[in-house]
Amino acid sequence: MSEKVLKENKMGVLPMNRLLLGMALPMVASMLVQALYNVVDSIFVAMLGQNELNAVSLAFPIQNIIIAIASGLGVGVNALISRSLGEGKREQANRYAAIGVFLSACSYILMLLVGFFGVEAFFRSQTEVEAIITEGTKYLRICCIFSFGAFGQVIYEKLMQSTGKTSLSMYTQGVGALLNIILDPIFIFVFDMGVAGAAVATVIGQIGGMVLGIILNHYKNREITVSFRGFRPEWEKIKRILVIGFPAVIMMAIGSVMTYSMNLLLNALEKTGVATAVFGVYFKLQSFVILPVVGMTHGMMPIVSYNLGAEKKSRMLSAYRYTLFYSFGYLCLCSVLMLVLPELLIGFFSPTKAMLDLGVPALRIIAVGYIFTAYSLVNSSFFQAMGRSVLSMVMSIARQLGFLVPLAILFGFAIGLHAVWWAIPIAEFLVMIVAFFGRIRIQKKVLDPMSNA
Repeated sequence: MSEKVLKENKMGVLPMNRLLLGMALPMVASMLVQALYNVVDSIFVAMLGQNELNAVSLAFPIQNIIIAIASGLGVGVNALISRSLGEGKREQANRYAAIGVFLSACSYILMLLVGFFGVEAFFRSQTEVEAIITEGTKYLRICCIFSFGAFGQVIYEKLMQSTGKTSLSMYTQGVGALLNIILDPIFIFVFDMGVAGAAVATVIGQIGGMVLGIILNHYKNREITVSFRGFRPEWEKIKRILVIGFPAVIMMAIGSVMTYSMNLLLNALEKTGVATAVFGVYFKLQSFVILPVVGMTHGMMPIVSYNLGAEKKSRMLSAYRYTLFYSFGYLCLCSVLMLVLPELLIGFFSPTKAMLDLGVPALRIIAVGYIFTAYSLVNSSFFQAMGRSVLSMVMSIARQLGFLVPLAILFGFAIGLHAVWWAIPIAEFLVMIVAFFGRIRIQKKVLDPMSNA
């Protein structure tokens, strides 16, 4: 047996179902903890009032951009490290790791400037309610100025995921989320900081996750080493990271454009803020639906990237099929729960009667679309893992800007507010069609020419 086989990473040799579940389930668990944090955070804020809930909801686009940039860079670094290890190029993997941390630090500087100079203007562009502007500005300014924790936590998680150590990344996410959940009521109610207290709890959780990520990478992630001794930016490697990661940034950042556009539309159709509050509640609940599937696909991505580098087509396809099977089953379950128990789900957010009247039918309509979502999400991550991130970007643009926003505007002004929600499941169906044709293209252009080693 050759030295390469003896030393081969588990992603090239373990039985696929066992490998995928071993890598994905810790990430799914950490995503569920993250989803719980998202929901609990809003539950506490909702106790303060509808304006405070709206302030946090309207802050989402900027917060999402922070995560989009951090995660997009992480996707590029993750894929290139996994591929380098699959090719047996450890030193190259180490250089990609250092560059990933460097790019994350540069990205933080951008969000620091937004925190100091752009937050209040962002809120004034969405609402004229001074209470929402005041509370939202306090909340988002803290999140931006201290966002180095978010950038650091994400990049060090991606470094662990790239070598298959997803259980370690689960600890960083779990610790960050649990810190936030514990500190939320203390800062919001005990210290009487209100919405600003929720922001302080958020950034402390992120910084805690970052510190743990640095420690675990140093002591437990021995396949790569992050070192800045003699470091210099290697523009060719930065370009490769951005080629893979930038479409992922765009895909997630488009969610911010979509949310911002939907908030403007809903405020135009309904002036009291009830519709935007319902939309914010839907986004928080959706984290329970989408984030575990994201965890499953993130478990798949390094497997696919590694076996792409090792030219093992059958293992790539096996990882893809198992991920699609588990994701579809989970989303069908979520769809049923949302159809049957919408009153219970909205009830966690201290709703007014107006929120219930609008939100219950809205959640039932939205739930229909989840049966189409699994195929789109799994294929999007599959395309990214194979270095074809442009296809993923096309899918995301189509879903949120090409389909969802135009349909919502059309339905809202032509039919009425209640029709806006139908744009969400229709957009999911249409993007599934786009994913289907993208999958055919990948099969013909990339998979069919490969040997089935």
